[in-house]
Amino acid sequence: MGEIILVRHGQANSHATTEEDYDRLSDLGHTQARWLGEWFRDHDQRFDHVVSGTMRRHRETVAGIGLTADEDARLNEIDYYTLSDALHRVKGEPLPTGDTFATHMPKVFAAWQAAEIEGAEPYHAFEDRVAALLDDASQPGRRVLCVTSGGVIGMILRHVLDLDILKMSHVMLPIYNSSIHRLNVRGEATYLAGYNAIPHLDDPARADARTHY
Repeated sequence: MGEIILVRHGQANSHATTEEDYDRLSDLGHTQARWLGEWFRDHDQRFDHVVSGTMRRHRETVAGIGLTADEDARLNEIDYYTLSDALHRVKGEPLPTGDTFATHMPKVFAAWQAAEIEGAEPYHAFEDRVAALLDDASQPGRRVLCVTSGGVIGMILRHVLDLDILKMSHVMLPIYNSSIHRLNVRGEATYLAGYNAIPHLDDPARADARTHY
């Protein structure tokens, strides 16, 4: 049996208004990554291959964990800021706030999938690159760690669980920064084995470190 371990990056710059400004870990994000690395070492978690997206927040998370990784742009996040701006221009949808993000995200993905709005890449290109990455990472007998972002994790779960676009949005919303998601590879099939685990943040003293953005 093989295993794919997906890790979302640590908390990024949540006060940003552009993708470029968002793409760096906060002080807490660096701490979350370091704690995750300590948990991996304390529990003898070893990997045959480590791969991350090419974004700064991915690279900083890998460094905080204490690993080195090959980089693969297929693990890069969508540019949600561009998509939000497009939805605002085309449909008049207000830009999201912390209180409205849960209802905003499904609207963005539905409009993007229907090609009613355009982002940095077409929806089908995002879907296809994540599917190709998942296929390459599904290696029987090997444990592959992928450091990525919430949108990519959501799309991987869409492929594995055959989720529609609304349900994909719903599984993305609760994903914690620095969380762990596990897939088992058995023959030609890949199965969800764990979702949104944060064992390195279980200590009640770390409750304030459990962040979504």
